[in-house]
Amino acid sequence: MTKQPFGPIMLDVAGLTLTEHERDIINHPNTGAVILFSRNYESPAQVTKLISSIRAARNGDILIAVDQEGGRVQRFRNGFTRLPPAAYYANQPDMAEAAGWLMAMELLAVGVDFSFAPVLDIDCGVSEIIGNRSFSTDAELATHLSSLFRKGMNEAGMAATGKHFPGHGAVALDSHLTLPIDERDLASIRAKDLQPFAQLINEGLEAIMPAHVVYPQVDPNPAGFSTFWLQQILRNELGFNGTIFSDDLSMEGAASVGDFPERARQAQQAGCDMILVCNNPAAAEQVLNALPVTQDPLRQQRLQAMQGKPELNREELMNTPQWQHIATLLTKGNPYNA
Repeated sequence: MTKQPFGPIMLDVAGLTLTEHERDIINHPNTGAVILFSRNYESPAQVTKLISSIRAARNGDILIAVDQEGGRVQRFRNGFTRLPPAAYYANQPDMAEAAGWLMAMELLAVGVDFSFAPVLDIDCGVSEIIGNRSFSTDAELATHLSSLFRKGMNEAGMAATGKHFPGHGAVALDSHLTLPIDERDLASIRAKDLQPFAQLINEGLEAIMPAHVVYPQVDPNPAGFSTFWLQQILRNELGFNGTIFSDDLSMEGAASVGDFPERARQAQQAGCDMILVCNNPAAAEQVLNALPVTQDPLRQQRLQAMQGKPELNREELMNTPQWQHIATLLTKGNPYNA
């Protein structure tokens, strides 16, 4: 039997083990990845087994992803090093690269391909959903620290995903709950928010996730559904040739576009290589069945670059002096361990 390439949909699963129906859905030709959440995690041994069963359910390629930035956004906790939020590294710049390495090594050791990190948004002091998930309020410092964090991820064998293009840090509203509007013009966004994206793209950034934010002075569509943002600015102007992941189509910031199949079609038309449909299994199935099954060699090539390259299993990793040293340093000064 011919092995299936990566499909364009990333979906999720309900619990700690797979149901038979989930096995079938994972093997759908349009499935390409599974994202894991806190509800899918109990222990390193359990999640390793779950990931193995996800891979076994698919006759072909599949990616396993998670949000493991640190701070508020860390899905795997018990048995993993508790990572500080990105803002921590502004005062501990020597730790940024080491933390990127440790985060990636711990995930790769249980079978995860990549974490959706680093956050490249500049904290403008108004966004609670971004806040200390940003490396800094200063664009140059945020660029420098996120570059180091990505370098650490790469050293471990993990591709990086910069988010949320072209910048989510200047809107107060949370795109999970509503559609934020950023009234700034393109020149203002270029001067500040695009700096980290431009620099990391120049350094070879593997993937980008656009924001469910509308910038009406620039384009009427949310960035993840905008050919202007994804094609003209991201692909053409900034020269990005990696993977574009949509943000989750279940978020309220995507609702203005239409029903789920319509959101998926518009995200694809705008230029997204992979579309996330999370926390709504019925919607995920709608999208899987509504999108035509297509062979796309360029998408396949981009998604192959997201595959993790694990070097050590968990036991081997925890026996290395490098892991022990970094884990101790990160844990010692981490307010999230209090």
